[in-house]
Amino acid sequence: MQKKICEAVDQSNWKDLESLFESKGAPHYCWCMLWRNMSDGCSRKNKIDKKKSLKDYVDQKLPVGLLCYDLGMPVAWCSVAPKETFRKMTEDSRCIDVWSIVCFFIKRPYRKKGLMTQLVLEAENYARKSGGVYMEVYPADIDSPSYQFMGSRPLFEKLGYTFSKKIGERRNLMHKKL
Repeated sequence: MQKKICEAVDQSNWKDLESLFESKGAPHYCWCMLWRNMSDGCSRKNKIDKKKSLKDYVDQKLPVGLLCYDLGMPVAWCSVAPKETFRKMTEDSRCIDVWSIVCFFIKRPYRKKGLMTQLVLEAENYARKSGGVYMEVYPADIDSPSYQFMGSRPLFEKLGYTFSKKIGERRNLMHKKL
C-alpha cells in the first residue's frame, strides 16, 4: 500500500476531521470523547456536545490525534495524545511523558491495507517529537465483540509493544518506549 500523509489535528484541519467523522460509518455519535473529559456544561449523551468538547480541545491547542489523507481527502483517524489529557484509563497513575493511543477509524475502502500500522508508527513519531517517552495502548482481544476501535493485541505485539496486564475482560494494557 502506498503511504498516506498523516497530520496532527489542529484548527487548520478541523473541517477535515468534521468531514471524516460525519461521513458514512464514521464515529459521529461519539466524536472520540469516550476517554476524554467533556467541556463544562456538555452532556456525554449528546453528540453535538461531544463534537463541541473535542473542538474545545483543538481550540486550546491540546493534541487530540492524527488525520490520514489520500489524495487530499481525510480517510483515517488515530486518537493519540498525552495520557494526562484522558480520563483515567487504568489504575496506574503514571502519566509523565506517557502518551496514549485510544481509538482508530479507517474508512471502509482503506481497511485491511496496512493503514492502521502506519497510523501507529506516525502516532509514535508525533508523540516522540512532542516529548513523549512512552506510548500506552489498550487494545482489545482479537475475539472481543467490542472495543475493536482500540486496535488488536497482535497488531501492537508485532510493533514491539509489551503486554502489561489485562484491563477488564476484553482489553489489554500494553506499552512501548519510544
